[in-house]
Amino acid sequence: MSTPLKILVVGAGAIGCLVGGKLALAGNDVTLAGRPRIAEAIRSHGLRLIEPSGEQMIRTLRVTGSIGEAFANATSGFDLIILTVKSYDTGAALSELKSAAKTLPAILSLQNGVGNEEEIEGTLAAQRIFAGNITTPVSIPEVGVIRVEKAKYGIGLAEWEGKGKGAGIGLAQVEEALAGAGFAVTVYGDARGMKWTKLLLNIVGNASSAIVDEAPGVSFADSAIVDLELAAWRETLRVMRKAQIPALNMDGYPLKWAAPLVQILPNSLLRPIFRKLVAGGRGKKMPSLHIDLHSGKGKSEIGWLNGAVVAMGHKIGVATPVNQLLTETLLEFVKASQTPNAQISLSHSQLVAKLRA
Repeated sequence: MSTPLKILVVGAGAIGCLVGGKLALAGNDVTLAGRPRIAEAIRSHGLRLIEPSGEQMIRTLRVTGSIGEAFANATSGFDLIILTVKSYDTGAALSELKSAAKTLPAILSLQNGVGNEEEIEGTLAAQRIFAGNITTPVSIPEVGVIRVEKAKYGIGLAEWEGKGKGAGIGLAQVEEALAGAGFAVTVYGDARGMKWTKLLLNIVGNASSAIVDEAPGVSFADSAIVDLELAAWRETLRVMRKAQIPALNMDGYPLKWAAPLVQILPNSLLRPIFRKLVAGGRGKKMPSLHIDLHSGKGKSEIGWLNGAVVAMGHKIGVATPVNQLLTETLLEFVKASQTPNAQISLSHSQLVAKLRA
């Protein structure tokens, strides 16, 4: 076994609990910082991990209700901070970290979307920054319980530009710790390529599912919805190409060579592939943007997904009307969701008509 690390996991959602729990099971000294209600439940009853291979209770986690409390209780600091909060909570988490300690160890962002690493770099004086993504399908059926949907434990890692040579632990140590916890780790040489390739996978059936209020496996039976998603993908690939961000092979998807084909093949050939992509990756499970919208959170990660495509397109001069439509429509619904009985969905035909208009 590798030398155990002292790790602070910020965010006690599905990803934070899974990663923190498995790292603790592997013998690392892990502190999980989450909301007080969640922290108290895990502290009192432990964390139950339900996997395809069976169930186990995790009781070796230290759990705190705030980042400040985690640092106050840490006798010798941390070797690594893993950030797993939703992208819309990154700013608040970074503000807490900045207040908690003058100097911070290496930070790994295991968050969806594009822009979190840039925000970390612009806010904190961290020793190192690592970009990451996780492809494990995991959910929280109840507080203190995490369920892994498939026996598929994949994590991507990369050095973040300009922050890879600090005094903190190196990428190899992070890789070793995660591999020792049972994750299949892939190290990428291009951090931006890794994050944008994961964005490609994340946006399929995500915003449209939230807008039409259907599981992707249902809405993708309509060719018009698949064609809309294909158009959003093509825009994203054009943005990536002009920004010189490569599409990479990831999680069994050969996107490095498939991405150029998406630009030239007709929709009639691509629709079955996109339907298979949705069936394998999402099926009847509601994606994150739908969950956040229809649970009334009043927040959405759309700005770090389709919205990030729009922002980069504006910056480099690439038109992104489909991603802009999805972003603006969803943000309108997020705002409306705070008003009782407000309409926060469109029919397929209404969404397509809005795009054509």
